[in-house]
Amino acid sequence: MSIINCQLSISKIMKTELTNKERGVLTVEALKKEYPGAVCSLIYEKPHELLIATRLSAQCTDARVNMVTPALFEKYKTPEDFAEADVSDVEEYIKSCGLYKTKAKDIVGMNKMICERFGGTVPDTIEELVKLPGIGRKTANLIVGDVYGKPAVVVDTHCIRITSRLGFHNIKDAAKIEKILREAIDPKESNDLCHRFVLHGRAVCTARSPKCSECCMKDFCSYAASIK
Repeated sequence: MSIINCQLSISKIMKTELTNKERGVLTVEALKKEYPGAVCSLIYEKPHELLIATRLSAQCTDARVNMVTPALFEKYKTPEDFAEADVSDVEEYIKSCGLYKTKAKDIVGMNKMICERFGGTVPDTIEELVKLPGIGRKTANLIVGDVYGKPAVVVDTHCIRITSRLGFHNIKDAAKIEKILREAIDPKESNDLCHRFVLHGRAVCTARSPKCSECCMKDFCSYAASIK
């Protein structure tokens, strides 16, 4: 059974327990074919804008964030602008994103740190990014992958749900899932795969009613097999 060319027959898949590396190859190829244009759904032009947009997306839809950020980024154009901003003013721009008081405080705080500790440039490592107020590994991985082009694994709710159903793991710990996926997925594919998980999670592998019969991964998915 060749992992390189992904020539796993359906019968062999059904009879053989896949390793996570084998499952990773199948997942990457299936989603790459289904969603060839894998891009971040948050709209941004500068690194600090993606950082802010991702913070705003917590418990908020990307669509809503994309409605809010144009005016925000027009008012505050640089990390220095945000660092000097009045938190209450930022709050007014982002109220519709929810948790706006905490988010506004974090946005100003993270940009102050970027200016004071990183010379006005968004850091390019996960270790430095997670030091910023309100920034966890999920956002740090997104910045490292999308902005700086380094291998990254963004473990969001879609990623957790889909990889669990596929059979990569049966846990909820995002840090442990990130480690599992880093070992299973080709680093050159991991950045785009995370965006494809989002697209697939919204369209097919939804939280409440997954459309398994329509899924491009149903032939090697543990969840799909369990409901037949």
